[in-house]
Amino acid sequence: MGKAKKKPDNSNLIAQNKKARHDYDILETLEGGLVLTGSEVKSLRDKKASIGECYAQFDRNGELFLINSHVSHYNNAGYAQHEETRSRKVLMHKKELEKLSLRKEKESLTLVPLRLYWKDGKVKVEIALVRGRKKHDKRLASKDADWKRQQHRLLKNG
Repeated sequence: MGKAKKKPDNSNLIAQNKKARHDYDILETLEGGLVLTGSEVKSLRDKKASIGECYAQFDRNGELFLINSHVSHYNNAGYAQHEETRSRKVLMHKKELEKLSLRKEKESLTLVPLRLYWKDGKVKVEIALVRGRKKHDKRLASKDADWKRQQHRLLKNG
């Protein structure tokens, strides 16, 4: 009998950017916290967020912000609501931010969030340093993935 494949635990997952793995070559990933308001946290508990069109950018002060991240309004909120697509500050250590900024500028790379998730009661974002793929690179990557999948099937079945 073969071993049962263990699936990743997605109970803490809020949102995921699946298209990023297809469109970009991921060079490095880092974890950071997010500065949120109360209604945003409640909405994220309901998993009402999207990071598909989102990217990260440094401001003049060297702080990192998520741009275009969408967090829907919380239905049961009283008078205080948040702006759905506002820029949200990413919290990281200063040395990590400096290293990331330097590498981003030097190699002209992009910062893209891969997923939003809960960790110890706090919202975390996994940000990747990526390089864009051309159309033919995407075809090669999908062809390689298909071949690896087929190899795995052949080895599994003997």
